[in-house]
Amino acid sequence: MTDQAWPWPAGAATGIGSLPGTDIAEAQRVVLGELPALPHLPELPARGPGADMIGRSAGLLVELPVELYTGRWRVAPRPGRDLRRARDLMERDLDQLAEQAEEYAGPIKVQAAGPLTLVSSLELPIGGRLLRDPGAVRDLTGSLAEGLRAHVAAVARRLPRASVLLQLDEPSLPTVLAGRVPTESGLGAYRAVDSADAAALLRTVVEAVGVPTVVHCCAPDVPLELIRSTGAAGVALDLDLITELDPLGEAIEAGLGLLVGAVPTRPPTSGDLPTSARVADRVRQLWDRLGFPRRQLAEQVVVTPACGLAGASPEYARAVLAACRDAGRRLAES
Repeated sequence: MTDQAWPWPAGAATGIGSLPGTDIAEAQRVVLGELPALPHLPELPARGPGADMIGRSAGLLVELPVELYTGRWRVAPRPGRDLRRARDLMERDLDQLAEQAEEYAGPIKVQAAGPLTLVSSLELPIGGRLLRDPGAVRDLTGSLAEGLRAHVAAVARRLPRASVLLQLDEPSLPTVLAGRVPTESGLGAYRAVDSADAAALLRTVVEAVGVPTVVHCCAPDVPLELIRSTGAAGVALDLDLITELDPLGEAIEAGLGLLVGAVPTRPPTSGDLPTSARVADRVRQLWDRLGFPRRQLAEQVVVTPACGLAGASPEYARAVLAACRDAGRRLAES
């Protein structure tokens, strides 16, 4: 086990990103109130195009404009209305964050889609995903790295006493590595991306941004060794999707932080709200099975929901965040 400083306080909890609703001021209040040790910039996809993960992240690209076409995001010849909307929403969110968290002095997390998920989602002007064109993949990665560096700097200017933590959302990473991204016809799939090439793309972004970065992948078969090789500070994953403990144990032993998704994003059929005691027990059981000393648990692990909460009710979303917060405190005290 490595002896290192983590970019979050012991016993921290945070959200993955999305919340229900369309009121960014209320969402900011909820996050700052329920997650005081590691708040995040909330995302509200219910606001429509430009607030979704792909449109919101594509709006950060530098000199690579995008637009909506038949309900999908694609590279555009010039900036237009769709891109302005995405950027206006982000600017509004950052202004609201600055207003409510002006005196905040701890770590704060911001999220964006990573390069592999973007190239498997964005389309070329001539059709097909960027994934089909290695040159376009390199161009997008460089554009994203530059855009995220500017985005992190914009957050730091608004919150000068805070430290920024970046989360790269890569739900498509295992699919890209396995060559399972379908073509438009649905009759074929794009070529698999070599793991070394995928790691190099992620590393380009991690190194360019220059702040601690977590890679989030709420899918089975998370490539933990690949993520660790990028220089990421941590990995965020869904506890229910962990099937093999050995790779996770090796990653933790090597010094990778763990944002563990320990609370379902939808309530159980019983309708019971999550409790911090149950959440903390789930995390402790995982840690004990991995065989690491309890004293390291609260330092290396951050408690989170299993994934985003955009599909939850406001009441359930708030209960999830509160359960994560109190579970983190329980872990710090045990």
